[in-house]
Formats: sequence, structure tokens, C-alpha cells
Amino acid sequence: MSGYVNVGSIKVAEVLYNFVNREALPETGLDVEQFWQGFEKLVVDFTPRNKEILKKRQHLQDQINEWHKENKEFNAEKYKAFLEEIGYLEPIVEDFKVNLENIDDEISQIAGPQLVVPINNPRYAINAANSRWGSLYDAFYGTDVISEDKGAEKSGGYNPVRGNIVIEKSREFLDDGTPLTSGSHKDAKKYAVANGKLAVTLQNGETVGLKEEDKFVGYQGDEGKPSSILLKNNGLHIDIQINENHPIGKTDAAGVKDIVLESAITTIMDCEDSVAAVDAEDKTDVYRNWKGLIRGEISTSFQKGDRTIERTFNEDRVYQTADGGEVTLTGRVLMLVRNVGHLMTNSAVLLEDGTETYEGILDGVFTSLIAKHNLLGKGKYINSKKGSVYIVKPKMHGSEEVAFSNELFARIEDLLDLNRNTLKMGIMDEERRTSLNLKNCIYAAKERAIFINTGWLDRTGDEIHTSMEIGPIARTAEMRPMDWFQSYEKNNVQEGLRAGFQYEAQIGKGMWAKPDNMLEMFTEKIGHVEAGANTAWVPSPTAATLHALHYHAVDVREVQNQLVEKGTDTDYRDDILKIPFETNPGWTKEEIKEEVENNAQKMLGYVVRWVEQGVGCSKVPDINDIGMMEDRATLRISSQLITNWLHHEIVSEEEVLDILKRMAVVVDEQNAGDELYRDMAPNYDESVAFQAACDLVFKGTKQPNGYTEPILHSRRLEFKKKIGVTN
Repeated sequence: MSGYVNVGSIKVAEVLYNFVNREALPETGLDVEQFWQGFEKLVVDFTPRNKEILKKRQHLQDQINEWHKENKEFNAEKYKAFLEEIGYLEPIVEDFKVNLENIDDEISQIAGPQLVVPINNPRYAINAANSRWGSLYDAFYGTDVISEDKGAEKSGGYNPVRGNIVIEKSREFLDDGTPLTSGSHKDAKKYAVANGKLAVTLQNGETVGLKEEDKFVGYQGDEGKPSSILLKNNGLHIDIQINENHPIGKTDAAGVKDIVLESAITTIMDCEDSVAAVDAEDKTDVYRNWKGLIRGEISTSFQKGDRTIERTFNEDRVYQTADGGEVTLTGRVLMLVRNVGHLMTNSAVLLEDGTETYEGILDGVFTSLIAKHNLLGKGKYINSKKGSVYIVKPKMHGSEEVAFSNELFARIEDLLDLNRNTLKMGIMDEERRTSLNLKNCIYAAKERAIFINTGWLDRTGDEIHTSMEIGPIARTAEMRPMDWFQSYEKNNVQEGLRAGFQYEAQIGKGMWAKPDNMLEMFTEKIGHVEAGANTAWVPSPTAATLHALHYHAVDVREVQNQLVEKGTDTDYRDDILKIPFETNPGWTKEEIKEEVENNAQKMLGYVVRWVEQGVGCSKVPDINDIGMMEDRATLRISSQLITNWLHHEIVSEEEVLDILKRMAVVVDEQNAGDELYRDMAPNYDESVAFQAACDLVFKGTKQPNGYTEPILHSRRLEFKKKIGVTN
């Protein structure tokens, strides 16, 4: 077949084959011929097992659909017994603890924010890698955390009124986390190091130290006139930067020009929901970027005004310690890589019968192969100092699927000549069957599981699809406060602690989706820390810096201690099984119209960029023109809710189509300034993106587990063919 290379019984696209041979395999110590022979055998062995996993998913869904059709009067006890009978609810394993080795401190010891970025966007990926450190002054000054009232506008040049508020809030932060023995950081006239301790001279001439002396870590410059003071609180570093000649520093009594915080601790480089990779060329681009990232050699340039700016990885930060030693802190996050789940296939590799190979198998092999460069010390920087590779595995349903991934990882280790359990696994708790069997899921990978997290969007999308036949689902905003979702969130933390994640692994919470609404995030997201999560997703480096403040304000380790002391044996399954459906919905026509319009507009705004521009993650304005970070998880919940209401005749097909057309006009107007954008209206039949959105709704009951990927991929390939972009 043209464009492919025969590798035993399988065919590998030339573009991928050449990349692997010329860029990925060199410097790994692996023999080319043996690698491809082993790869072919792995694909042949694991493909039928992957098919069986998906077949079981659908069989369980079919049985659930039939049960709801036959049991119009819902009975919770009978429903639970039915789920146990068909194996959807698994017998719970005995108590255990994860048995992990070689875990980096960023995973096991340090609590802090986590970024997720599309791996195929070098600029975003480099920014995320560098987001380990962020300016608190910039985060305050440039966001709505500080009001623009009373002359504190942030537009135009530097506004000293706003700047003074920034400095005051930053000093309050220092007072809260690293208080002085007396007085306030607001009154600091000079920072120095004396007798191995921090010495702060106040405006009244008094010299004081820190209440907790061990929070002083080191400094840069001279003891008497340092250029930097390094502090530490709740495991996170604070860098007070001093330069009395700096435009900001010269206005400050102590010469402080900025306060820089250790911000994002880890970043997930994403091959999945935020990426549009539908063929061999796309996948090769994904893998090439991962190689550049894992070796620390990727760079990108862009224009800012009349200047060309080049972005590369940040260097490490070196400080002197009070005893004459030295401490080096990394300038970069610890990178995890999110592989694709078990569902999708890709034409990058074809089986003997010409069918596509499962993309999750390809990701497992090739992202691990590339990560071996790091394990061997190749490249400019080392990602994992402990010699581990951190792979986040999404969209797994129940412990059998986690066990499958565990076995796949073991075979990949054998193929790549890696020690057993080098490949660590992040288990995303975003499918209903996993939530209900989370303890078993962790047990199935207890020597690899370094991460669990919750996610509103995918979890709700799966909730809707799983219970499609029970009746109309509640409005989106009504679902989050319900028992099923709140219990799911609590259960995730509990099961992580019960399995021994404290000081071993990450318990995470989901994304803040409004990147421009930082005040709202600053007010609300502290709840994730207070719930016992030692990491949570943020949409930008600036958001990471602001969210880091929450980990200074709340010692999450102490929260986890209290939860463990309280007990971690609550059975949340009955509450998780409280399906968010309406037995007698009393929504007005206006409420129904509003809900469908909101979801349709969000859906179209995302789909049009995915299908026709290949953008897997972007800030999409909602119906009120509020920018929202959207990826396929957002699309899943929006499309499935409309599908559910259509299925139960809350809204008609004609009404939905009319709303889709009207919302397409809105989305066209919102994208009017984009030169690459193609209008969907008025030629709806010719718009591949509009037809994709229609498919997602009108064929929504038939999509496996309500996933959007099959339709998106097929429509993206259709569009690429239409405009002449093919492999």
C-alpha cells in the first residue's frame, strides 16, 4: 500500500516509520529491527483484547438501557442489585496500600497547581513547562483579582495606583505565610542575611526575623545586600526579588521589584482531549513535540510588536544557603504525558486486514520510547530525577480496563528494555463505572498508580449517556450541587487516601474553565485544597500562580491528616447512583430554549475550530461572550444533554435544528476577526463543522459512551480531504 511500510503483518505509515527510525530510536540503545518486531507482536497481541474491552462496554450499556425501558418506575435498590448482577458494580477488594517506587517529589511531596496543555502547540507547551515559577505582581496586576475601581485601571502604561494595591496584597500574602516575629513585611525597609538567618529591618529601625526560622531557605547576591531572598511555606518556595534600580524596586522602601512564586508543580502534556490528531501526520507531529519537550530542546518564536521572541525552557535557579552551601531548584515543571484512551483508532498503523490500530496502544509505545531519552540522560534537561515516566490514562471504565493498561505498560517496558513499573499510571476518575469501582481500579495498578482526579465535564457526560433511557436529565447548572456529583468528589479523595496516596501520589481536581475570570477562581478554587486534593487543574501559568496562593493558605497535608483520622470507610456508592433525572420536569419553554441554546452555542463554537482548523483546545466565547476553555470533555456534556432532551421529547428535532442554525450565526459573528474561519451560515449543508455538530446531537444515543471522538475524527478527515490536505 502506497505510503506505508510493511512490518511483519502490519503496515506503518512512512511518516511515522521514518520519524521513529531517524529521531525516536537513536540514542535509546534499542535495535531497530528488534523494536519493530516486538512492536508488531505487541499490536497483534493487544488488539483483540482492546476490542473485547469495548465490546463489554457496549454490552453493559445495552443491558442498562433495556433495564430502564423495562422498569419505568425507578427503584434504587433493584437498580443497584441489577448492576451487581451484570458485573457493572464489582465486589470491593480488601484494603491495600499502593506500592510505589522512584516517585519524584513533585508527585509525592509537593502540593500545588497542575496545568494541562495540548502537546502539539509548542508555544503553549513551553509556557506550561516554564510555569514552575510565576510573578505574583504580574498575576495580581493583570487580572480581575484586583478591581479597576477608584483609579486602579490596568489598561495603558503602568498605573502606580494599581501597582500600590498589588504590592500591598503581595505583602499581606507574605505576612500570612511567612510572618515576622513582629511588625509586617509591609513595613520592611531592608532584607538581609545575618548570622545564618533572615534579618528584616523595619521602618521604625527595628530588625526582626521570621517567626518560623526554618522558612528561610537561601538567597542570591551578598548577605548584606541580597538580590533575592528564598522562603518556603507548605512545601512551596517564595522568591522575594530585590533591585533598587528597577522601575518597581526603586519605588519600594526595601527595593523589592517582585515576588515570584513556585506555581505549577506538574503539567500534563496532552495527546488526548485538547488535541486534534486524526491521521499519521498529526500523530507524528504529536510525538515529535513530545521528544522536544522531554529532552528540553524544543523552542518556538513569535512576533510581539516589532520584536521576534524565542521561547525555550527556563534554566534552574541556584541560591546560597546560610551555612555556605548551595541549593538548586528546577526552573521547570515535572511533565506527565496523557495518552489517548482505549476507544479510538488511527491510520498511522494498519492491521493485516487493513483496519486501523488502537491509538492508545500507539501512544503507550511511542510516548514511552521517546521518554527513554530522559531516562538515559539525553537532552538538555532531565524531567524525572527518579527515572520514572508518568503516563495519564483517561476514559477507562472499571478495574478490568485499568488492568489491561497495566499489562500493556508491562509489555511496553519489556519492548523498550525498561525496569518493571518504570511507567507510572495516572487514573482519571471520569467515567461512572470507574467512580463506582475506584478502589478496585487503583488496586489493579497499585504499583503504578500515581494520580487520580475528578472531572465535572466527562463524568457528567458519561452520567447522561449511561442513564439515557431513564428520562430527561436535569439542567446542567442543577447537576453539580446534587448528591451524586458531590459524593463522587468526596469518594475520589477518600479512596486515594485509603489507598495510601498521602506522601506518595496525587489526588487531583478538575479544570477552572474561565481563564479571564480569575477573581472567581481565586474565590472558589480554594475549595479543592480544602477538600484534600493536593493538585488541581488550571488553564494558564497566571492561574497557576494565583492558585498556588491557596496551597500557602491551606496546608493540604494537614487536611488529609484530618480526613484520615476522621475515617475513610464511608460507602458513597448509593449516593453516586442517584441519577440526576427529572421524573416530572416543570421547565418553562423559555428555560428549555435557554438551556439548549447555551449548549448548542458552546458545542458549535468548539466543533468549528476542531473540525476545520484542527484546534483541539481553545478559549471559546460562550453565548454571553465569556471566554471558556473548551476541549472534547465540554463537547461531550453539551451534546449529550441536548441528545437526552431530544430523546425524551423535551424539545423536538425541528426546534433543535432551528437553534443550531441560529447559534451558528452567533458563532460566525464571534469569529468574524479570524482570517482562517469559514462561516457555517447560511450554507449549513456545505459546512462540515455544522454537520458534525448535527451528528453529535441527532446521532448522540448511538455514540459509544457518548464520546465525541468518532464523529469529530471522521468529519476532520472529511474536511482535510475537502481542502486537499491528506497523508
